[in-house]
Amino acid sequence: MSNNHEEAGTPVARPTREEAEEAVRTLIRWAGDDPAREGLLDTPSRVVRSYDEFFAGYRSDPADILARTFSEVGGYDEMIVMNDIRFESHCEHHMAPIIGKVHIGYLPDQRVVGISKLARLVDVFAKRLQIQEKMTADIADTLQRVLQPRGVAVVIEASHQCMTTRGVHKPGTSLVTSRMLGAFRENPATRREFLGMLGLGDGRGAANR
Repeated sequence: MSNNHEEAGTPVARPTREEAEEAVRTLIRWAGDDPAREGLLDTPSRVVRSYDEFFAGYRSDPADILARTFSEVGGYDEMIVMNDIRFESHCEHHMAPIIGKVHIGYLPDQRVVGISKLARLVDVFAKRLQIQEKMTADIADTLQRVLQPRGVAVVIEASHQCMTTRGVHKPGTSLVTSRMLGAFRENPATRREFLGMLGLGDGRGAANR
């Protein structure tokens, strides 16, 4: 993880790996078990390694991912949509998994980006502590700022284990959020076309942010 928290703009001192592993041992003891027993001896190091993977997004700049674009598109100016981009994240309130999919659409203005970059952009934001509404806005705003297209649309559908495996225990529920910018916000026909591609009808099921 980065030593700086990007959004807050304040320095964050990153503990050593040894300190992180000791923190896991403390949590094991708090849960009521013995971190020194055979089955748990390697658990702290495994948890820390998994955190390296879960939160790798702090080490990447999302704008860098979109830095390389292509302008030789033969005059193509129609909607580009990539849907069902699966992601795994963790909520910042309980650090419980958020699992879902992202749908992205944009109207290019002379420049397009490689489709794998859209999936990587999702991963950068997903692999951070998140709330879904903010993740939706971050993806859309970054695309708009870097690519400067005529419009961007992002819809996220996800299940939050902070409410399916704890708390109210409501499995089978999902949260849908959306962010519409440019032509997608200003032109109802453009928005309907995009949402129709996703099978969301007129989008009344999405929370337009």
